[in-house]
Parts: sequence; C-alpha cells; structure tokens
Amino acid sequence: MPFKMKTVIGIPLSSVTSEAAEFPKSKSNGNVNKIINWMSKFSKKADNYAHGIIEHVNLGVKFSETVKGKLSLGARIIQAGGVERVFRQLFDVKKGENLLKASQCYLSTTAGPIAGLLFISNQKIAFHSDRPLTFSSPGGLARLPYKVVIQIRRIKSVNPCENASNPNKKYIQIVTVDEYEFWFMGFICYQKSVKYLEQAIAETQLSF
Repeated sequence: MPFKMKTVIGIPLSSVTSEAAEFPKSKSNGNVNKIINWMSKFSKKADNYAHGIIEHVNLGVKFSETVKGKLSLGARIIQAGGVERVFRQLFDVKKGENLLKASQCYLSTTAGPIAGLLFISNQKIAFHSDRPLTFSSPGGLARLPYKVVIQIRRIKSVNPCENASNPNKKYIQIVTVDEYEFWFMGFICYQKSVKYLEQAIAETQLSF
C-alpha cells in the first residue's frame, strides 16, 4: 500500500516493523565507546535495512530525511549515556520497570509510515519517532515527536505476520483489549522483538 507522509493525521490504526540490532545496555556516560561500536555495527547493515524498508512501503519522505533522523537519534543516545536512559527521558518509567529491548522500526499510521524506536519493557510498549512531525493545530502548524504508549496489561494479542507471496516481509500486529490495532515493520532482528513482546505479556499475566 502506498504511503505519503506530509502531516500526521489521526491515530495509529496499523503498523509494520523492521527490527534493528539490539542496543548495548549502558548505565553511565563512560560507555560511549560501546554505543559508538553498536552504531558502527548497525551501519554495516544499513543497505539491507533500507532495502527491506523499501520492500515494505513506498516511503513518502526523502531517504536523506530518514538518515538525518537516525543521526540525530544516535547523537541523543550518546549524549544521554545509553538507550535505557533515553527510554527513561522520553517516557514515564515506573518503579520496578525494566527495559527488555529497543528496536528501530516503522509504525504505520493513517498518514504513512513513521520511523522511530520501539521500546519493550516489562510494563509497556512505547514508540517514539526519530524526528518531530508536523501537526495541524488551531494556532497553525506544530512540530512534535510522535509517541505511542501501550500498557502490557492492555494488550489482547501480539500477532507475527508475513506476506504470503513474500515471506521476507514480516510484520507485528498488536491488538489492544479495546480493539485498537498497531502495526510495526522493518525489524532487522524480527524474531527477537517477537520474543521479548511475548515474554513481557507472559510475565504480566503471571503477576495477576
């Protein structure tokens, strides 16, 4: 399905994901070299990653804009001292909440696919766009990050999907208890993302 992303309209109804290499766990600014090494390893996969994304969707934004977003994200991770710290800065993290995995992917919305980071913790699924998006507002146009937060206890099902005619096109559908659907795509480590999502849900069910 063709996507054209200019202004974000409405709420996410579906999403498809492309999983990236896992971030190193960092608890201090002294781990900058580890983060740089992770980024270097990921850059070696860039061609395959970009090809996989183009296979999934017809991007409405210039690829150069996507690259700028990744560079901005990398700088933010280094400045914060690790992905876990970025997670805590971007979202309200509760006591006892632990980050299980962070993956680069695309979230499908009514306005088109949005590149960003998908965080999987033992309490929620959270997505944050790489770059601010343009929204219409009463006062004109506003540029804000696109964020989605789904509490694990509100998830009804996680459904790994693939294109029947092209098994390399893999997606993750998340359905909430109130029947909202979110689709993610473009994961490099697709199976790991599915694994951690299922793990988070299983642990939550055991706690009740």
